[in-house]
Amino acid sequence: MSRKTEDDALSVTVRIMGKEYSVVCPPEEHEALVKSADYLNERMTSIRRRGKALGTEKIAVMAALNIARELLELKGVEGVASVNPEAVQRLRQLSLDIDSSLSLE
Repeated sequence: MSRKTEDDALSVTVRIMGKEYSVVCPPEEHEALVKSADYLNERMTSIRRRGKALGTEKIAVMAALNIARELLELKGVEGVASVNPEAVQRLRQLSLDIDSSLSLE
């Protein structure tokens, strides 16, 4: 199995609520990163449309709380449903990859 080097990483620009963010990710994570950014953008835009004149930081926190709740439900924390252990591991890895990419900036 070959090891990934920093040269293999892609610099991806995503747009969230009209603001661009550059994120580094492995090539195999590109599609997941773009879809995640699109999902977050949709959630934050929806919150902005529903709410009063909220600042971006508050909108981001509200979106993060909603997404965290969804994740906990999927993980069965609230006893809502059983979950595929492989999917949970994949989500954990994606979270670590995103955190790692953001720390490189």
